[in-house]
Amino acid sequence: MFAAVSSHSLSLSDHNPSTPQFPEMGETPVPESILKKQKRSEEWALAKKQELESAKKKNAENRKLIYNRAKLYAKEYEQQDKELIRLKREARLKGGFYVDPEAKLLFIIRIRGINAMAPQTKKILQLLRLRQIFNGVFLKVNKATVNMLHRVEPYVTYGYPNLKSVRELIYKRGYGKLNKQRIALTDNSVIEQGLGKHGIICAEDLVHEIMTVGPHFKEANNFLWPFQLKAPLGGLKKKRNHYVEGGDAGNRENFINELIRRMN
Repeated sequence: MFAAVSSHSLSLSDHNPSTPQFPEMGETPVPESILKKQKRSEEWALAKKQELESAKKKNAENRKLIYNRAKLYAKEYEQQDKELIRLKREARLKGGFYVDPEAKLLFIIRIRGINAMAPQTKKILQLLRLRQIFNGVFLKVNKATVNMLHRVEPYVTYGYPNLKSVRELIYKRGYGKLNKQRIALTDNSVIEQGLGKHGIICAEDLVHEIMTVGPHFKEANNFLWPFQLKAPLGGLKKKRNHYVEGGDAGNRENFINELIRRMN
């Protein structure tokens, strides 16, 4: 009799909706915070995946664009060389000499320290971003820069770099300025971050802009950190004397390229 009652009471309780439902043994409820975290992680993973896909697509497009631009620049440099040879031959046939057009680009290297330096000279060297010995910078040729160089001539040597020198300096010793930090130019993305808004997205764009002294030369040159060169292989002759007196200071025109090779 007791058994019958108990079984009946159990069956009633099973159908009673007010009876609390407990989870079965082994099932633990998942906290709300964990569920939120899982959802958030899934959303982040999806966003990251989409970002990577878009970056991959953009990189593929950029690579194609960079390749085409590099081809155009190579063709342009080749045409310039051929034109120069043609003009020289023409001048020689007429019994004259071909005079190179005035250079638009300078490369300046500081060759002396700080001892016994006038305050004005020190200030000009700071403006030129030549704060350390064997630092080098590109400079656009104009009246103001030429006057500044005359003031600091005993402390620097400068000349007209060729394409090979510009390319080697940027590829080997090039550092960019991003958020006031010195970042090595190991990837085109660094250049694109700093100069993308000016249409300069790769190393070849940067070389072309510097070499041709293009419309965004100022921005490109400011993006480049001053080049930190090594002491020249074989040493300097006499840095207190001017280059024309057998020393090292002052304007050495195209012979700057030989010095860059020894210091790069």
